[in-house]
Amino acid sequence: MLIDLGVYAPVVMGALLVLLFVAFAMELHAPEVIAVGMSAILLVLGLLSTDDILAALGNPAPLTIAGMFIISSSLVRTGALDLFSSRITSFAKTSPVLAIGMMLMVIAALSAFTNNTPLVMMMIPVGITLARELQIPPSRLLMPISFAAIMGGTCTLLGTSTNILVDGVARKAGLAPFGIFEIAPVGVIVAIAGLIWLVISYRWLPDRHTVSGLTAAAENKRFIVSIFIEAGSPYISQRPREIDLLGRSERQLVDVIRADESLRRNLGAVVLEEGDIIVLRTSASDVMTIKEQGRLALTRTPDDPHLVPLSSRNSMLVETLLAPGASIIGHTLGELRLRRRYGVYPIALHRKGTNLDDRFEAVPLEVGDTLLIEGAAEDLQRLVDDQQLVNMAEPSMRGFKRGKAPLAIAIMVAIVALAAMNVMPLAGLVVIGVAIVLGTGCVEPDEAFKSVDWRILALIIAMLAIGTALEETGLVEIIVGNVRPFLGDLSPWFGLAAIYFLSLALTELVTNNAVAVVNTPIAISLANALGADPRPFVIAVMFAASASFLTPIGYQTNTLVYGAGGYRFSDFYRFGAPLTAIVSIVTLAVIPILWPL
Repeated sequence: MLIDLGVYAPVVMGALLVLLFVAFAMELHAPEVIAVGMSAILLVLGLLSTDDILAALGNPAPLTIAGMFIISSSLVRTGALDLFSSRITSFAKTSPVLAIGMMLMVIAALSAFTNNTPLVMMMIPVGITLARELQIPPSRLLMPISFAAIMGGTCTLLGTSTNILVDGVARKAGLAPFGIFEIAPVGVIVAIAGLIWLVISYRWLPDRHTVSGLTAAAENKRFIVSIFIEAGSPYISQRPREIDLLGRSERQLVDVIRADESLRRNLGAVVLEEGDIIVLRTSASDVMTIKEQGRLALTRTPDDPHLVPLSSRNSMLVETLLAPGASIIGHTLGELRLRRRYGVYPIALHRKGTNLDDRFEAVPLEVGDTLLIEGAAEDLQRLVDDQQLVNMAEPSMRGFKRGKAPLAIAIMVAIVALAAMNVMPLAGLVVIGVAIVLGTGCVEPDEAFKSVDWRILALIIAMLAIGTALEETGLVEIIVGNVRPFLGDLSPWFGLAAIYFLSLALTELVTNNAVAVVNTPIAISLANALGADPRPFVIAVMFAASASFLTPIGYQTNTLVYGAGGYRFSDFYRFGAPLTAIVSIVTLAVIPILWPL
């Protein structure tokens, strides 16, 4: 212990807790960095010990969550999830409402047993395809996809990392472990009510256009043309935007290549030199016009083998989503040099409802960004596969290990069944499941471990340690002691509602896992102070911490559809407020019936 704060420990802990939530809400840094940094501060101040950190590592929740990431990835890789989703669009022409309802029900059902994030990543292209069939904007369907996954995840203990984490914290506090289907009655009722609302109200979502709207639809059939500046060319010493080559409106300057280096980040200052390559986007008919101009070289000439091989090629525009695990996150497009590595060109970047300006190549990429890329189909597919991007136009761009799908499904079913029978703790079953999916080749080891969101695990472990500090400093008891007098002789239901709405408010501002760790011990202490059963209070935290429908930042799947659907921040609270009210009313009505206070 470096510092002994003595009686001031609860005060300092309270101030640091407020600071933690402010840092989360203001997005001063990545959530996991903020949480780990706060853990370090608590260690320095003596509010947390090294043993507390080690105890957080020993909590079964992080191990279980990591294992579920891998098992979920096996369901994706084998096409097991795709089997349930691929036929949804066939109902679009016969009954649009039925197609949308089936899609949302499938998502909710699957999310009860798989990780929400890869499920939503897989369903975003399905939703866009269905929207195209129904001739409606994708923004009408993508937000409901995220909301359906959130509600479905609350139906079982496996459905979301929040439930597993709350269970881990509650066990540490002395409560009996939650059964895998113990919360299902509440979750199913909430999901049914919420899905009915989504099917009724999806048409009220605004029409939003994504980054692909920056270009005309016809441009998907345009060509990329590379033009070599030969010795004696009249374009030498001119700026590329000023040459007569760009005098036709259909021709658009994409890049200038010099010595195999892209100059597009500062095209306005480029002065053309001999040997430069001008890259244009134009129509198929205009390619022939350019080829007929003898002063322009479009191909390698036999008498000059030093020329770069140039071509005109059919190109297409693809809108891609940066999901968790994409290896390009944190890098700038300028650093990545996608043209050199893949032969593709980034055209535009969309983030948080805004299309970034011409300097987007210098902006570090984040989860939820959507990137418009142009290139040949085979080059685009190689990029998507290598960098683990989501092609929003293609539900199934890469091949599946279809022959392994029955095995992956059987492993998931076995885990659920054995956990329901209490044959072994859930963490142990998940470890066995991971060993089987890896050993049988349902998913390759490299792909499996890439599917684990290590940032979430770092956040969870750090927050578990912070939660320990809250209890050891006595801050939890102080909070409950100050709340208890306001409840007076009122029914414990008001205490249940208080912890529910506190969790609900915080989860819209900060990560739901942080809310789960902080509020679970408060819920248990409050229930004990009111002379009530702590179990329904803990369940209220589970549901409230996941009920993030008002902002795009409270839940990771909301962040994904935020960019993919081209939404504005305000779209979430306008559409999510009625759903939040429905979910809250149903949850607070059903919990006391099933678990008397």
